[in-house]
Amino acid sequence: MVVFNKEEMELDLLLLAIYRLTGFDFRKYMRSSIMRRVQNRLSLEKLSSITSLTEKIIHDETFLLKVLSDFSINVTEMFRDPSFFKAFREDVVPLLRDLPEIRVWHAGCSTGEEAYSMAILLQEEGLGSRTKIYATDMNENVIRKAEQGIIPLQKMQLYTKNYMSAGGKKSFSEYYKADSEGAYLNSSLKDNIIFAQHNLVTDGSFNEFHIIICRNVLIYFGLELQQQVFKLFNDSLSPGGFLGLGSKESIRIEDPVLFENFNIQEKLFRKKSRNL
Repeated sequence: MVVFNKEEMELDLLLLAIYRLTGFDFRKYMRSSIMRRVQNRLSLEKLSSITSLTEKIIHDETFLLKVLSDFSINVTEMFRDPSFFKAFREDVVPLLRDLPEIRVWHAGCSTGEEAYSMAILLQEEGLGSRTKIYATDMNENVIRKAEQGIIPLQKMQLYTKNYMSAGGKKSFSEYYKADSEGAYLNSSLKDNIIFAQHNLVTDGSFNEFHIIICRNVLIYFGLELQQQVFKLFNDSLSPGGFLGLGSKESIRIEDPVLFENFNIQEKLFRKKSRNL
């Protein structure tokens, strides 16, 4: 007799229900990551089983949206991992200077802090006026928050430190105005950023980019889904374009000849072909 893990079966049915109800497909995410979020929600709601959670999302749309939010990864900060941005400034920017326009895709941008960081960096390097940054996330709520460009005041000390460590050329306070409610990023930073909803799991390519930044997102995807997303990025990059990943991520794809290491320490890769 075949022995099934009942909890795994319950999780399969929950993820299928979410997909059928919303179109969001979490079935190829890392199981351990999804299970942690499910168990946390069960504890918060004092529910006894994943099946009871599935029943509730089917009959309660508000609760369904709450569970969807649990699955959305919204951890970010300005100039996160400053050495990455410093390497980008020193090693990648010189190779972009001859381009008449520069298209950047921040995939899984969360509340937009890293997209704004890139806008600041490229503005300081004299490339802001010919750069268009597309910042996307599956979560519509965080996209709306990103568009506002409002940062909690208590985070600005860390962000200032990150900015300086990333090779910032000005006083970071020049990029925002603050009051007791928060820090408001300069509207000029928003001029070249387009925020939009995009799901890496189910949506396709929508432009050709010179740079794709997707940091600390793929660690939540299973290997099959990672390979699917790497193919999407390859299809979306111009020849010789750059891909930036998170500190714990790397290229794991069946056809590694698509990319080459550019700065392995900072997880910067380049699509094969030197012609940007």
